[in-house]
Amino acid sequence: MAEHGQVAGIDVGGTFTDLLHLDPATGAVRLSKVPTTVDNQAAGVMAALAAAGTDLARLALIVHGTTTTTNAVLERKLSRTGLITTRGFRDILELGRRTRPRAYGMTGTFTPLIPRQLRLEVPERMDAEGRVVVPLDLAAVREAAETLRAAGCEAVVIHFLHAYANPDHERQAAETVAEVWPNDHITMGHAILSESREFERGVTAAVNASVQPILDRYLSRLRSDLAAGGYPGDVLVMTGNGGMVSSARVAAEAAKTVMSGPASGVMAAACTGRASGLTNLITYDMGGTSTDVALIRDAEPAVSSETEIEYAMPIHVPMVDVRTVGAGGGSIARVDSAGLLRIGPDSAGALPGPICYGHGGTDPTISDANLLLGRLNPDALGVPGGVDTAAVAAVFAQRLGAPLGLDPVGAAAAVIRVANTVMAGAVRMVSVSLGADPRDFALFAFGGAGPLHAAALAAELGIPRVLVPARPGITNALGCMVADLRHDFVQTVNTPVDDLPAERLSEIFAMQRTAGEAMIAAEPVSLRGLRHMYSLDMQFAGQTHLLRVPLPDPGVDRAMVRRLFETAYRDRFRVDLSEIRAQVVNANCSVIGIRPPLDLSTLIDPAGRRNTLADAMIGERPVFFDTGWHRTPVYRREHLPTDVALTGPAVIEQMDTTTLVPPGCRAWGDAIGNIVIDVTGGAA
Repeated sequence: MAEHGQVAGIDVGGTFTDLLHLDPATGAVRLSKVPTTVDNQAAGVMAALAAAGTDLARLALIVHGTTTTTNAVLERKLSRTGLITTRGFRDILELGRRTRPRAYGMTGTFTPLIPRQLRLEVPERMDAEGRVVVPLDLAAVREAAETLRAAGCEAVVIHFLHAYANPDHERQAAETVAEVWPNDHITMGHAILSESREFERGVTAAVNASVQPILDRYLSRLRSDLAAGGYPGDVLVMTGNGGMVSSARVAAEAAKTVMSGPASGVMAAACTGRASGLTNLITYDMGGTSTDVALIRDAEPAVSSETEIEYAMPIHVPMVDVRTVGAGGGSIARVDSAGLLRIGPDSAGALPGPICYGHGGTDPTISDANLLLGRLNPDALGVPGGVDTAAVAAVFAQRLGAPLGLDPVGAAAAVIRVANTVMAGAVRMVSVSLGADPRDFALFAFGGAGPLHAAALAAELGIPRVLVPARPGITNALGCMVADLRHDFVQTVNTPVDDLPAERLSEIFAMQRTAGEAMIAAEPVSLRGLRHMYSLDMQFAGQTHLLRVPLPDPGVDRAMVRRLFETAYRDRFRVDLSEIRAQVVNANCSVIGIRPPLDLSTLIDPAGRRNTLADAMIGERPVFFDTGWHRTPVYRREHLPTDVALTGPAVIEQMDTTTLVPPGCRAWGDAIGNIVIDVTGGAA
């Protein structure tokens, strides 16, 4: 099977495309990091494979994390899509929840995914119990499909009001549309999300349809390029829930690949933390464009079905609960009209990139600030003729220093402090705002820039330890290698607990479990077992928001369901409302195919870690911390001894990132090549 041959994990980010290639037979590891080719991401994937010297004919499996769908949605570069819906409900996608883009003002705009002229109505109506009220008019469905096709639509959504209760009308409509539609880009709302809320279900289906042709074209091109290069196998694509699915089938549920890239990094963190004995983690992925953070408790990433990636854009399929802020190494710093220093969200990207990359960038960025503070090695950036540090300083002096009354170093230090504040806010969103105390976790720092900022961030948040994995800059690619197969199912129940038939939940879970196991069995990947997770989305009667309640097994009775919900509600909100009736809204089942474990100790050649600390030292340079300039030793990460122990200040360099250990902080290595930093005694 695939797991016994050579495997490549590839993650396409906004700035870089990362590759990790493993040969289980020899333990050999190959790495590459190349600029992302935004216009054709497949070209960047092929370039990463070539840079690593990968023989495609000898690869057994490629697992791929992609930003194709996420970027398409955020940038609104979507396929022209039409909607066929129940008469009287064409404006659901636009009316939404009647909220405002800006909660404290009357400004802001909203553009629905599907314009009104492409949202067509047909006679049809089910009631909330799934009983036919108005029969479906198939002639009207055919006419609507022909109208949308003539309008140039590539994809179509069929979204009927109560299809979650009875999907027969959606299925009949899909069969009729297929008779006139030129491709198979037909999305039934209930097939993507079988929940009662028509706005969330409709938007999720609209996202799926509008990115489906884009993802399909991209993966077809990638498979073609790989086959031409001699690759004989399938490509598995990471999904937002931290699992993966065959590229041949993933386009049908394209919405589930939104946040694919960030999810892969969280899965790598969970795997690494489990192996190192640190199972409660806050993941901190600072790349070139943005920073992603997530919470892992007991080695299990938090998964949410309530994701809203921008205003009025809910995608209610299970996704790893990742929060993103526009602060990455390439994020641009500026002084606004009020005289305040701002960071991002716009980024210099892969091209032209930060000034210090030497690709023509002219805007001051976080990476440039780290360079001026001595934290980045100018000789390691690969700029022909070297980095013009004086030119970087001049830009900081003119664009930031002059309006702020600071010299270039002061301006650079201010950029770092503001960026850290922005990122600390994101960490609080996944911890403090959800009732978790950051002091009970370790900060898992990765991405090309994460280990540079991690110690300062941890100190600000009261997080006692930082865990820096062996290959921080390619951790998302590692996540593709270690992720399990996973399929999630949601079924609306919408019944008070007291009225719930005893066998109802067991029947739903059994159907979901059977469907998931069949889908996993169809994948060409060897597994070492299956795991099932069950949960309920619940609320007290009269509430709007849902709370997910994990179940110990699928056969729980009503009394236990009520007790579990009341406990979860009290833990989350510190309020006891047991006198109010509880209601089960959705039943959820996750079927997980567990892949064989990866030996993480091979990510850094063990032979190189038999040195002494003195052997690993490659020089010294002045580095600026909050207390001023410090003469700081610089170490080569790959040559650090396995049991390394040092006290900051220190800079640790490797191919994919730089790790900063502030003065007074203690750092040591573990058996699988991670570095643990105790920040309780240090300063940034």
